[in-house]
Amino acid sequence: MWYEILPGMAIMGVCLSIPGLSTVFMHRFCNGGKEKRIARYPYQWTLMERDRRISGVNKYYVSKGLENID
Repeated sequence: MWYEILPGMAIMGVCLSIPGLSTVFMHRFCNGGKEKRIARYPYQWTLMERDRRISGVNKYYVSKGLENID
């Protein structure tokens, strides 16, 4: 019957989602608990460079709020 395909589809869905989820967790582990930022456009790259410069430790994922910027 049609429901015999459900276990196979569930296994296939889990196997296809493992790479995407593991990538998110690896980026969070490597980047101090934050996901990796992707700069697809020059404006986004400029924002990442600004964050890197403002952080003081040369890492874009270490953020400072406006109250901490000199």
